[in-house]
Amino acid sequence: MADDQSPQQRPDLPSGANDGWTAVGYLLSGILVWGGVGWFVDRWLHTGGIATAVGSIVGVTAGIYLVLRRFSAHGP
Repeated sequence: MADDQSPQQRPDLPSGANDGWTAVGYLLSGILVWGGVGWFVDRWLHTGGIATAVGSIVGVTAGIYLVLRRFSAHGP
């Protein structure tokens, strides 16, 4: 059946697209989660956006780390 095809057999899905979406997901989720934590800390401590900026930078850093760990050639 047509629904039973794996992603490698589907002609409409480019090779490596799943890896690309995984990397985008790691980066966006890191920014959203840690930026959200920073936003809550800003609201709690009234720091004027400093914690949101720090949280977003931590999220980007964590997302890049996870992408490199997942796709590095020397990984586990």
